[in-house]
Amino acid sequence: MQIYNSLTRSKQEFTPIHEGKVGIYSCGPTVYNYFHIGNARPFITFDVLRRQLEREGYEVTFVQNFTDIDDKMIRRANEEGITVQELADRFIKEYYIDAQALGIRKATVHPRATEHIPQIIRLVQRLVDNGHAYVGKNGDVYFRVSRFPGYGKLSGQRMEDREVGASERLDVETDKENPEDFVLWKAQKPGEPAWESPWGMGRPGWHVECSAMSMEYLGETFDIHCGGKDLLFPHHENEIAQSEGATGKPYVHYWMHNGFINVDNVKMSKSLGNFFTVRDISKVYDLEAVRMFMLSAHYRSPINFSKDQIASAATSLQRLYTARDQMVFLKKSAQDKPLTEEEKQLLERLKAYEKKFDDAMDDDLNTADAIGAIFEEVRDVNSTLSSASSLEVVEQSLKSFQGMCDVLGLVQRAPVDEDALPEDIQKMADERAQARKEKNWKRSDELRDAIRNAGYVIEDTAQGQKIRKNI
Repeated sequence: MQIYNSLTRSKQEFTPIHEGKVGIYSCGPTVYNYFHIGNARPFITFDVLRRQLEREGYEVTFVQNFTDIDDKMIRRANEEGITVQELADRFIKEYYIDAQALGIRKATVHPRATEHIPQIIRLVQRLVDNGHAYVGKNGDVYFRVSRFPGYGKLSGQRMEDREVGASERLDVETDKENPEDFVLWKAQKPGEPAWESPWGMGRPGWHVECSAMSMEYLGETFDIHCGGKDLLFPHHENEIAQSEGATGKPYVHYWMHNGFINVDNVKMSKSLGNFFTVRDISKVYDLEAVRMFMLSAHYRSPINFSKDQIASAATSLQRLYTARDQMVFLKKSAQDKPLTEEEKQLLERLKAYEKKFDDAMDDDLNTADAIGAIFEEVRDVNSTLSSASSLEVVEQSLKSFQGMCDVLGLVQRAPVDEDALPEDIQKMADERAQARKEKNWKRSDELRDAIRNAGYVIEDTAQGQKIRKNI
């Protein structure tokens, strides 16, 4: 697999530290609200990365954290009159609901920052002990950026080029030795949650949480760290500095960052009113279609979220479901008989489509071309399979198709069991079949529209009418 490494600004052949095993850390949400559509892109993208590595036989340890203590969480908890932990518990639960609806699998480990305070304190203490960090007069602990010569190697930003206070994540404190230094440990302020530490009561800074949690589960050096492009600086830059400053070892071998999302060709922003949570979007759009939309472009490219784009993705997704349902339908009546020469040739072509899919995925996770390979297979299978096809060729076609879709987390809904349709839908379908026999096309169309309005689609095939759940 070739991966575009943000650290080297080039594609590189992926070579794991430990043969057959891969450690991945993906930055998770700050759980003070439902996660937004911009968060959804890295969650989906790196879920697919994990799935493809597993398809290739790797044992993947996938770590995605929850930031459950920071200024935003404290502010919202105070506004609601609840504890920060109560707020975190609530929105972690909501995260899992939305993530599941988007087809995002649970991580191997979902660490919470507040459950790793001892690890965070030990990491900060190592930095204080070796001179990379210092304690300010107010009890805050800061990282000495000047002591880390490699600072800026990920983002390409040199200290002398930076504008102080340019990032909302970087506070300008009066007791810093240098305005560039960033906080590792924050001294307690009145009414804030705090933990005991060698520097007094306080809480961790945002950046150090991810370093401590990633190294706890993946070791001091691990394979892949990923997240949105917006985290590249200062968050990931600071992670490198504090981690390598503490251990003296390379922190991460490959850094992966996805591109931004615009909404109707405008950068997403709360002030512009085009800032949407996934929960908001789920009330209007099917979330599997949103996943399809996300994967229809290369993960490093900017994408534009719009009604038309989602509608197009939904149409494409429906074609995949139709292809799957047709194979499932043919399998029910297919006979277990020897393969014909034509069928043997199709099986060889299936291997070629799978290779094209894997080649695209191995080219820096090119999901757009991978989806193209699936549609090539669909066109071939649709034109080749029939009610006369053997059981083996139908089963192998379905297995090949579903295997590729599974990597992308698409076509995951079970086929509709027509024997278990709601009674009213079955009644309308039977009446429509009779209307078509009688050539009562007007009544047939009326019933088709009624079935569609109820959330189902009815299709006429050479094998008879078929019903499926609408997307």
